[in-house]
Amino acid sequence: MEHAPAWLINSFIYLAAAVLAVPVSKKLGLGAIIGYLAAGIAIGPWGLRLVTNVQDILHFAEFGVVLMLFLVGLELEPRRLWSLRRPIFGWGSAQVLACAVVIAVVALAFGVSWQMAVVAALGLSLSSTAIALQTMQERNLLHTSSGQASFSILLFQDVAAIPILALLPLLGIAGDPHEASSLGDISLEAFKIVAVIASIVLGGRLLLRPVLRWIARSNTPEIFTAASLLLVVGIAALMQFVGLSMALGAFLAGVLLAESEYRRELETDIEPFKGLLLGLFFIAVGMSIDFGVLWQSPWLMAAILLGFLLIKLLVIFMLARLMPLPFQERPVFTVLLAQGGEFAFVVFQAAVGARVFAADVASLLIGAVALSMLLSPLLLVAIEKLLLPRWAARKTTQMEEISEPQSAPIIIAGFGRYGQIIARLLMAQGMKPTVLDHDADMVEAARSFGYQVFYGDASRLDMLRTAGAESAHILVLAVDSVEQSLAIVDLVQAHFPQLHIVARARDVTHWNELRDRGVMRVERELFESSLRSGRTVLELLGMPPHAARQQAMRFRQHNLELFEQMYPHHRDRAKTIAVVKQGRQQLEEQVAREREQQASRRPKDW
Repeated sequence: MEHAPAWLINSFIYLAAAVLAVPVSKKLGLGAIIGYLAAGIAIGPWGLRLVTNVQDILHFAEFGVVLMLFLVGLELEPRRLWSLRRPIFGWGSAQVLACAVVIAVVALAFGVSWQMAVVAALGLSLSSTAIALQTMQERNLLHTSSGQASFSILLFQDVAAIPILALLPLLGIAGDPHEASSLGDISLEAFKIVAVIASIVLGGRLLLRPVLRWIARSNTPEIFTAASLLLVVGIAALMQFVGLSMALGAFLAGVLLAESEYRRELETDIEPFKGLLLGLFFIAVGMSIDFGVLWQSPWLMAAILLGFLLIKLLVIFMLARLMPLPFQERPVFTVLLAQGGEFAFVVFQAAVGARVFAADVASLLIGAVALSMLLSPLLLVAIEKLLLPRWAARKTTQMEEISEPQSAPIIIAGFGRYGQIIARLLMAQGMKPTVLDHDADMVEAARSFGYQVFYGDASRLDMLRTAGAESAHILVLAVDSVEQSLAIVDLVQAHFPQLHIVARARDVTHWNELRDRGVMRVERELFESSLRSGRTVLELLGMPPHAARQQAMRFRQHNLELFEQMYPHHRDRAKTIAVVKQGRQQLEEQVAREREQQASRRPKDW
């Protein structure tokens, strides 16, 4: 009987280790990443020695990080990415430079050469994009303030890895005067970088969508999946060719396709591969931890590990205090960015090739980074279970929920800027609605101004019953969260069908979702105020007040009618765009005709 091929045996080992370790880790509350890392340690060279070719596996598994950045890019439209430019280059550069400077100064104080101190500091200042993003996705943190700030800084780090790698040959030259690179070689490399990035941007704009459309018309799902993977692999190969970050190129391609009609299909096709390869990446990181170096120099390894972790924790926490982050999110933000990152492996290995420092130094630094990636999820679990509950109990305003049954005919859910206006209007008419809000600080502030506001979550059935929903006639839905708003509508329609719902819509999508549920009395929160501001602008331009009011009311009526025309097609983007364009053109033509008629009626001596 022939022996099974090595790739088949290794595949069985990886899958078996993951299947055994990850469920146990999640059962213990440690998360999936710790399970993958533990599996890697168990089967690697310092465990059961089932797998020994760690570097080859690590290079292949890095493709999981590439796929993850591509999917993240698909979630970011170019306009949204442009809006993040300040936190990316502002807070991102502040984090990298501050951590690198402090680490370098400490290294110099211990007698390390300046070249080695600079490279070690720059490499250690980087964080693990894979672990941070995976952790945020597991805990639904990506859309929080700290999640957006962490993502911005991580994206800058991916960009910063390019000049760091470009700096290594120069530092090697500084350490060895006998070697030098010509200016022409450097210029050629810079030209390659610019050409590849330009080709990705232009290709994404001009070629990718037509090609994907042509492939989709074949009605062969597996070919579209192959095309999705080919796209990411091709871009990664291009970036690798010029020495840039593969993950950064994939992210850029994802951003260019974020507005594509095939965005969801691309996500669906690539997500399973991303999950498996990302798990393999974490297993490879666990296998790459060199415990031999740890046994040979345990105190030095501990000093490097604890030293750079403490420095990054302190620097990043101080940075978090300067950033507009809620205090409850600062510890998680700090821990997510304090660990070392996968790009440090590349930097330190390239530093050996550039003769900045020796291979044994690189082994020490790589070992410290890998151990920090192992400790970071454990530290995060400890903070979540020990620190954050106590912090929340000490800092959060304690408040009892509504408990006495109410009988007002009107219930207002949400006492923010929208709900307050409605409540004050009703109170001025001698009506006293039952007002609910689930933000304890908001309730406390409202009570300090003399308003009777009850603390309670209107998306809970028991809270609505206590607020008097069974006997009330009207529910004013003024909560900020779109998801909570829709959940309340579903709850009310199922249990209190007699309630008339008057709802606030955050945007057009929210308006359509409410209409899908049969809610007809919906107002967009900024529509009327925007119209009033538009009237003011027309008046400032010289239009008489009565004419400005007439034009604003005409636009209001036209917009409401247009919404009704759009609603049946709101799930068909192409049809919706066509209706909007047609409606806008009709309004402009009608107003232009009226201006011409008015001009023709004026006396000639005007």
